[in-house]
Parts: sequence; C-alpha cells; structure tokens
Amino acid sequence: MRRFILGCVLLSLSSTILAASPRHNKHIHEVERSNHVQLGQRPFFLVDDMSESPLKQQLQQCARKGYFTARDFSIGHRGASLQFPEHTMESYVAAARMGAGIVECDVTFTKDKELVCRHAQNDLHTTTNILATPLASKCTQAFVPATLDASGNLLTPATAECRTSDITLAEFKTLRGKMDAFNPRARTVDEYLGGTANWRTDLYSGPTSGTLMTHQESIELFKQLGVKMTPELKSASVTMPFEGFTQEAYAQKMIDEYKRAGVHPNRVWAQSFDVRDVLYWVRNERAFGRQAVYLDDANTVADLPSQAELVNYKSQGINIVAPPIFALLSADASGRIVPSQHARNARSAGLDIITWSLERSGLLADGNNGFYYQTFDSAIKTEGDMLRVLDVLARDVGVIGVFSDWPATTTFYANCANQR
Repeated sequence: MRRFILGCVLLSLSSTILAASPRHNKHIHEVERSNHVQLGQRPFFLVDDMSESPLKQQLQQCARKGYFTARDFSIGHRGASLQFPEHTMESYVAAARMGAGIVECDVTFTKDKELVCRHAQNDLHTTTNILATPLASKCTQAFVPATLDASGNLLTPATAECRTSDITLAEFKTLRGKMDAFNPRARTVDEYLGGTANWRTDLYSGPTSGTLMTHQESIELFKQLGVKMTPELKSASVTMPFEGFTQEAYAQKMIDEYKRAGVHPNRVWAQSFDVRDVLYWVRNERAFGRQAVYLDDANTVADLPSQAELVNYKSQGINIVAPPIFALLSADASGRIVPSQHARNARSAGLDIITWSLERSGLLADGNNGFYYQTFDSAIKTEGDMLRVLDVLARDVGVIGVFSDWPATTTFYANCANQR
C-alpha cells in the first residue's frame, strides 16, 4: 500500500506561473495520508440512519474496525465540493484526506490559452469572487441586478457571465474560489455572490482559502498527494478555433501536460462529454486513450444511448462510459433498488462503467430528490439509503468507480465491500 510522507511543502511551479501569481509563496498543507485516511462522522451517520438489513449489519461491523485506506473506487468530484469550493487546492486536499484514490480537475482555458481547473469556461461569476474585483470589467456580461415588483415578487433574475477566456492566467490566479451558487434576487454584487444551498457551507470560502489552480498545478499537487487523476476536457463557451486554438490542439495540450509531468498513462482517466475528444485520444494518444472516459450527458432515460450505440462505442475503442447515477438504477415493485436495463446493456457491450455524482442532492429523506434519483426515488426513504445505492452500483451493476462530492462516503463503502 502506498505511503506518503506528509508535511507542509511548497507547490512546485514554473517560473512563469511564479511570476504571474501574487500567492506563489502560499504553502500547501499536504495530506498526511500514509495508509490511514480520515473519514469524519458522515459515513457512520449514514450507516446508523439505514433501515435494518444485512447490509446495515455488515457496514456497522466494518465501521467498528476504525481503520480505512484510500480506494480508486472513490473519486473526488471537483475535489470535495459538498463543503469546499470546487476545483480549489483546499477541495483537492480534502478529497485526498478522505481517501479518494482518484481526483478530478475539470479543464478549460484562459484568454492566453493556458489550462486551468474550472467546471465550465463560463462559471467564474458563480464559482469565484471575480464580480467583486476590478476584473469584473472584463466579463462577457456585467452584473445586472434583479428586478422586483412592489410586492417583492421576482420579475427578472440577476445575471452575469464571466469566462476564463475573458482573462489571462495571471489575472485568473488573483481570484478566490467560492461555493458554486448565486442569488437570483440579488440587487447588488454582494447579494449575488450568496445563494449557497442550506445543505452546503461557506466556512471554507474565506479570504485566505479557495485557492484556484492551473491544470499543471493540479497535476503536481496530485502527484504529491499520491492520487490518480481524472481530467475532464470541458466544452468551450467561445467559438472554436479560438484565436487559432483548435479543439484538437486543446485535447492534445491536456494530455501533453501529463506527459511533460512524467505521469504514467495508467494513472490518468481523461474524460469528455464530446465523443470526438475521446476518439481523438483513442486514435492519437493510445496509451491514454485506453482508459479515456466517455461521459453521458443524458437528462432522462429517453436520452440514453441504445444497445447498438453502446456496442459501437466499444468497436471504436472506447472502453469506459460514465452515465449519471439515474441511468444505472431502477426501483422494482417491492421498493428494491435494482440495476436498470441501460446498466445491463452497457455491461453486455463489454464496457466498464463509472458513474456520477453522489452527495449532490442534499437531504434525501424529504423526497423529490431530483436529477440523480429520478428513476428510483420511490425507493429512497432515509439518508442512509445512499449506502444502498452504492451497494447496488458496486455489487449488481459492477461500476469501477463513483464520483462523489464527499469522498469519505465512497471510501468507507469501498473499504467495507472490498472494492479496489
């Protein structure tokens, strides 16, 4: 089992980035993971909240052992974004502390075509403090306040749009990450920057946290933390080619940064929702393409690919698909959570499956749990049912990994169920 020497170390940056960033002397408090990870209270709360069952008894017995190790089954979705601002150094470190064996950097680019970690090219207005800085003047769309009628009813919501491609890398590095949220009723920028869901927290979004990262910096941090890497090439909000920067060059640049950093391809799961990106890697970067992940953007069951389409993916060299959780599960007449037809189709096509994303739906016991639970919400009664979801995904569907906003949950389950 991997052992990592923990300590307080400086992140190694290129001289260009050092010169560009006013925070280049910030120390990274690396995760002292060794073999032992820190799960906190949440996984054990979920076990206690389960209805009585053999699975609950198994997990209760496992909980008593008190010693857990990092697992590749546990994937840090944007880090540990249930409580930490996504794609920040602090979020990534928290995910590694909770035993995520793989951590995600969503990849987009700046005005000067440098790769950075953001969930979308056009989300700076909701995931950073840009609107409260002088860089707001460079945003694609300036902040426009909400309009309300005399009774306080919302007429038009507050709007803004700020893209990484609006600013240079040096400017990007002056920003601070915050929880992804906004207040549609905002009349001021300060109000707009609020709106965090009540089941999340702003405790880690202060003026000394929320450290934004370039893609290269994330690679170096992940190497130091001893975690594997799953970068997602995000669709551009600008028209491609962007000032001569083609989609193919964008896809290649992401892989090149791993190659220059000396990262072995078996430690990288490159992802994209665009099949053309995945096939580019399959055909042009075969070592990385072998475990490239084709993300499925289906919003409903009707949007899912057919059996024939899944077979075609495999024939083109795609080995891993990643649909949302709802695509893989159903509820039967007795209220059991069971594999869906789509899950069976993917497995019969010879595809490995990763799924997304656990811990993104807030409270479960109040019902109406939205997108991720749409096909089996009738079977969800308690917060602890999240572990039943994981169990069916692992044992019956056979997924090889689960993205989670709070990786301690998936790490705990993987230890108890002997998932790698």
